[in-house]
Parts: sequence; structure tokens; C-alpha cells
Amino acid sequence: MNLTDLLSSIDSEIARLEQARALLAGQDRHSATPTKKKRSVMSAEGRARIAAAQRARWAKRKMAAKKAA
Repeated sequence: MNLTDLLSSIDSEIARLEQARALLAGQDRHSATPTKKKRSVMSAEGRARIAAAQRARWAKRKMAAKKAA
């Protein structure tokens, strides 16, 4: 048996074992549902910067309203 035949035999055996494992685990590769996209996680520092920027916008708007009144 030459190297090419040996590698081909090993590849077919791996494919057969993966298919058997998927069937035993109850997960058929072809009918699997797509995975959900993982939500991004914002750091506490990032949330604090966004909150500070929003408070600054509110303060600016409040100051503009006081000057107009």
C-alpha cells in the first residue's frame, strides 16, 4: 500500500467516524441550526464614557435653554 492510498483510507475512516459521532450525539451536520451571533459585551469603562458624554450633552442643552429663557 503506497502513501497516497494509506492517506485516502485514513481520511475516509475519519469521515465515517465523524458521521457516526454526529449521529450518536444527535447532531446531524446537514440539519443543524445556525449558531446565534454572540452579543458584544461593553466594559464598565466604556459605559461610563458614554454616560458622561450623554450627561454633557444634556447639560449643554439645559444651559442653552436657560440662556434662551
